[in-house]
Amino acid sequence: MASFYSDRFQGATTASGEPFDQQALTAAHPSLPFGTKVLVTRPDTGQEVEVMINDRGPFVKGRVIDLSKRAARALGMIRRGTAPVMITLVD
Repeated sequence: MASFYSDRFQGATTASGEPFDQQALTAAHPSLPFGTKVLVTRPDTGQEVEVMINDRGPFVKGRVIDLSKRAARALGMIRRGTAPVMITLVD
């Protein structure tokens, strides 16, 4: 399950040290190295987006990735807030 960052985190420092930007294609993952690129796919709709891991999280049980708002919009999950996803490492 994926979720996305609230607007209140805009500009906050991420775990990688860079400022969070809702318009960047970035995400938080609990363990993947910073700078890792992943393809996030919604199996229910086929929508997908490539993001770079630059933060840690999510910290809610059952969620595997927290996306920027731009990435969440690309997956069509803004209204829902969460969506089922598959994560694939990108070379």
